[in-house]
Amino acid sequence: MKSETGFDHDLYRLFPTHHPRPEGEVEELEKIWANPKGWGLLTVVNNNYVGFFYVATAFLFFLLAGILALGMRVQLAAPLLEVLPQDTYNQFFTMHGTVMMFLFAVPMVEALGVMLLPQMLAARDLPFPRLSAFAFWAYFVGGLSFFASLFVGLAPEGGWFMYPPLTSIAFSPEINADFWLLGIGFIEISAIAGAIEIIVGVLRTRAPGMTLDRMPMFAWAMLVFAVMIIVAFPSVILCTLLLEMERAFNWPFFDPTRGGDPLLWQHLFWFFGHPEVYIIFLPAAGLMSMMVATVARTPLVGYRLNVLALVATGFISFGVWAHHMFSTGMPRVSTGYFSAASMAVSLPAGIQVFCWIATLAAGKIRWSTPALFVVGSIVVFTMGGLTGVMVGMVPFDWQVHDSYFIVAHLHYVLIGGMVFPMFAAFYYWNGMTSKNALSERLGRWIFWLMFTGLHITFLPMHLTGFMGMPRRVYTYLPGRGFDTLNLISTVGAFVLATGVLLFLIDLARRFRFTTDEDAGNVYGGGTLEWLPTGMYSTRSIPLVRSRQPLWDDPDIGDDVAEGRYFLPNSATGLRETLITSPINAEPQYLQLMPGPSAWPFAAAVFTASFFLSLTVQGYLFASLSGVIAVFCTLRWLWETDRPIDQKTADIGAGITVPIAITGPSSHGWWALNTLMVVMGMIGLMAVFGYFYLFGIHPEVWIAPPPLWQTIAIMALLALALLAAWGSRKTLALHEPGSFAGQRPWLLAAIASLLLAGALYWDVTGWQAAGLDPVATGHGAIVSALMALQGQTVVTALIMAGYLGYRSGRGLVLAPTNVTLDIVARFIGYVALQGLAFACVTRLFAGG
Repeated sequence: MKSETGFDHDLYRLFPTHHPRPEGEVEELEKIWANPKGWGLLTVVNNNYVGFFYVATAFLFFLLAGILALGMRVQLAAPLLEVLPQDTYNQFFTMHGTVMMFLFAVPMVEALGVMLLPQMLAARDLPFPRLSAFAFWAYFVGGLSFFASLFVGLAPEGGWFMYPPLTSIAFSPEINADFWLLGIGFIEISAIAGAIEIIVGVLRTRAPGMTLDRMPMFAWAMLVFAVMIIVAFPSVILCTLLLEMERAFNWPFFDPTRGGDPLLWQHLFWFFGHPEVYIIFLPAAGLMSMMVATVARTPLVGYRLNVLALVATGFISFGVWAHHMFSTGMPRVSTGYFSAASMAVSLPAGIQVFCWIATLAAGKIRWSTPALFVVGSIVVFTMGGLTGVMVGMVPFDWQVHDSYFIVAHLHYVLIGGMVFPMFAAFYYWNGMTSKNALSERLGRWIFWLMFTGLHITFLPMHLTGFMGMPRRVYTYLPGRGFDTLNLISTVGAFVLATGVLLFLIDLARRFRFTTDEDAGNVYGGGTLEWLPTGMYSTRSIPLVRSRQPLWDDPDIGDDVAEGRYFLPNSATGLRETLITSPINAEPQYLQLMPGPSAWPFAAAVFTASFFLSLTVQGYLFASLSGVIAVFCTLRWLWETDRPIDQKTADIGAGITVPIAITGPSSHGWWALNTLMVVMGMIGLMAVFGYFYLFGIHPEVWIAPPPLWQTIAIMALLALALLAAWGSRKTLALHEPGSFAGQRPWLLAAIASLLLAGALYWDVTGWQAAGLDPVATGHGAIVSALMALQGQTVVTALIMAGYLGYRSGRGLVLAPTNVTLDIVARFIGYVALQGLAFACVTRLFAGG
């Protein structure tokens, strides 16, 4: 019986095979997947190492942000203290919020995904291991450099949300704000790179038979998480770019005296900022769903309801951004809609909580440390969710907005919804990476100290908020009723910190990193990450027949270790993983994977150098760093589309699959589409900014250039799109293995040059019409759109040059080639984006 993709399901009956395996297969896998030692660890790309580095770095930022919080609580322990000067306190609370949201919460759940997903999916690794390495090193170098600004007095002080006009050049002329704007924009690039890796990994590298209905809940959660990142994070990248351009070039995006509007920042920022709360919560919810089942020793109640709840939460959360803007004077219709959306988004979260409670009630709880943190998370998150519903009511929000009630609500949600699940996960999955399990006895002390300290710290803040204590103040007057409550909160913060300190002591005593001979499945989980593993993940990739394979088939571990399933050896002598179909996980082809490389590390370092140099206005050094970063990136990509004589591979039991393919079935096609969604969202939010400013200040809009110029630009862009399409089709017409000549390369180059010429024409046309980016918001937003288009054109030119060089070296072979396919399709996207920008700015204009 064959599926719609042509795979014969009867072949599944051959597994597990029980004939003897050739000697030396395991040794060969260990040699191929071996990682370098010493300084060579900077070049590793395997998820076992990269994921561990990622988790450790994110936890370091959690500790650093916690230390800042303790400093703030000491300052607020009593009225009129002078422990921290006002400017230093402002930097502390800005860095605390920024580090917790940008450098800890999102990177931590992404790091857990990089570390756990390959084992859960029984893949050799995620599909772009060098991209994962680049994302980590960019985060590590950029994050530490950003945090170091605190020690030289250059840390930002405008809050983690950096509202203009207080962060505009008129009120913040120092470079503190620039560190935040460029630093956060750079860190978000790392997050998006990780999201692309996760989306393609979850959809295309699952073990055969692991249909969407059999995926672990954490895989579902990470898939929704990554999709939310590529939709939400472009918005914050755009608003940081706009504010930096306003500060650097005096373009008035947020200046109402010249046709800008400061509320544009809030709309763009909170389109990212409120979904980010759920971006943080959903992966933690996925972890909770998996741990609840193990704690209760029974399958999760309402698996499909949980999946629907994850998807619904991700969808609804994008309609709640103005939940944070009720006090800005929005129309009643808008506040009513966003208030209703705030109520609606709590429903899918409630479904998950009730499914967890039902699972615990249906099974028999084993009261381990993960069980304590799981139950504690449910209690704390529910309390935070209830206050969230209260804040969603507009009249109530007007009363408590920017008070300590919001501080209490935020911390209950984030600690209950993310920090407690994280600590539960540390104990639960510690056995995958450590020779020793963490102490259960000490773990119980850690839980109760953290649980008690949380309530002592933040429960009184509800009262201080009701009593009128505002957020973000470094001191307060005596006799206002705040004294005792603030002292209690400070004591509670140190109780909570004591629990974290005990955890660090336990880590130092017990944790010993290893990729073999680990502590193992201490708590009896039933999913694939507990199969016998090495640096190559599983010995053979199993056939999945249920949601809890280890519970339903006790022999699966032995069969996997004996090589009785798919890909028991290296079919090509290289690193490989099996690519499967996105819905039914049917084997499609074998992906060749790159090994350790210093180029991702170098690319990350010089990318960080580029952004940091811009911060201090070192434009020459920034340009040099940018060029080197691009070179390092292209150099690491050089090896990922290498021709290979072998066209098919035996993946076990006589089943053969192709080794490399091009088009919609390839993992590169999925990655490029995801990247284009990211770029498209940046463009879409910029277009939103265009129409928003037009609606606020139509009086500053001028008439566009003549219509004939618009028609000419669109014709050029349409020709570029046609050339990009033709370059792909021309290659497919050649004989297999033949060199396609210069024709595809020339077509791609012509398309890029046409786009560049269209951009230049656009600039001169607007200048003749009298558009000035410094004078009005209209000029600023049109110039920003042209700058975005220029950036994509430059990227297309670089890609075309890279393709041309490969063509000259004889590496562009017919009838398929991944590099040509990706470059041509990207050029087509650039042409479509140019058409959209030209239509918006020239056909929907004032005057």
